[in-house]
Amino acid sequence: QVQLVESGGGLVQAGGSLRLSCEVSGRSVSGNAMGWFRRAPGKEREFVASINWSGDSTYYADSVKGRFTISRDNAKNVVYLQMNSLKPEDAAVYYCAAGRYLSGTYNQRDYSYWGQGTQVTVSS
Repeated sequence: QVQLVESGGGLVQAGGSLRLSCEVSGRSVSGNAMGWFRRAPGKEREFVASINWSGDSTYYADSVKGRFTISRDNAKNVVYLQMNSLKPEDAAVYYCAAGRYLSGTYNQRDYSYWGQGTQVTVSS
């Protein structure tokens, strides 16, 4: 059974930073792309960032480009999302997902395993 557990969410002031972690258990995901998505209240879940299997290719939503950084440690089976210069509009539940393929994509259908999410709240 593959499990993804996110952590690192919380309350932060606008302009602050948070680092989310996603620990994967049950199988290695070193051969899978990984992604971060988010769902704000009243909105659909949306793509945030993805990283390919080896970690040398990343892809970001325009809304977070230049502020967020996705990375991974395949030896630890962990994926990270460093979030800087946070804005109130970044507040959401953030989800980690394991992809079906080597390359990351923005399409949620390309991800087969999902975590339960971690709440990020940004105060203005």
